[in-house]
Amino acid sequence: MPWFVKIEEGTLEKPAFDRHVPAHLAYVQNLIAKGHQARTGYWAQRGGGMMIFQASSMEEAQAIVAKDPLVKNGCVKYKLYQWCVVGE
Repeated sequence: MPWFVKIEEGTLEKPAFDRHVPAHLAYVQNLIAKGHQARTGYWAQRGGGMMIFQASSMEEAQAIVAKDPLVKNGCVKYKLYQWCVVGE
């Protein structure tokens, strides 16, 4: 399955953003359980982060991102990319 990367920038103040983090983490755990090999994290300098995961197509990746609680609750603006791995 291809890899996809959601690069995101926070749009809310940290206390408002943090209210949605537990739901986001639960969502990522659900993606892992479904075989998408998802991982999520934030940049050390704060203000943004990334989620990497596998999906069968860009359409499926877009649907996965649309259901992310951080996206659904307007916590982030993002760009979605297919990541083409060239070495393993």
